[in-house]
Amino acid sequence: MSAIGLDAPATLAPMAQHEMELILMRQLASALAVPVLVADAEGDLLYFNEPAELLLGRRFDDVDSVSIDERRAIFCFRDEQGEVLPEGQPPLEVALRERRPVHRLVRLRGFDGTDRSVEVTAFPLVAAGGHLVGGVAMFWERRSP
Repeated sequence: MSAIGLDAPATLAPMAQHEMELILMRQLASALAVPVLVADAEGDLLYFNEPAELLLGRRFDDVDSVSIDERRAIFCFRDEQGEVLPEGQPPLEVALRERRPVHRLVRLRGFDGTDRSVEVTAFPLVAAGGHLVGGVAMFWERRSP
């Protein structure tokens, strides 16, 4: 039985050691049609949903968690001109560090090696008392007008 009095879905078992807010965010993300990433307070990737799998080029079940350093290396975030974003500048990292929502157009490389131009909106997850527990990035591929 979980802390909220309900049995946690079996698909959330790997996150059992995480804050309740992260577990609930993962559950919500799994039901959304927009691609979503969920990270812990350090920026380590804990989950991405099925729509994100299509843009990232790999199923989450085949990846599991990804450290922030691995995420930087794999996704190789770049600006609109193709310049690599300095460490700490990808939207989710800014949202976690500054505890504020961030929106930005970036180019990223998926696990499959494909480069994509994506709009990203990232925001922190803050628990009661102002405790930072993680962050969320929602993103979608930008199509040429």
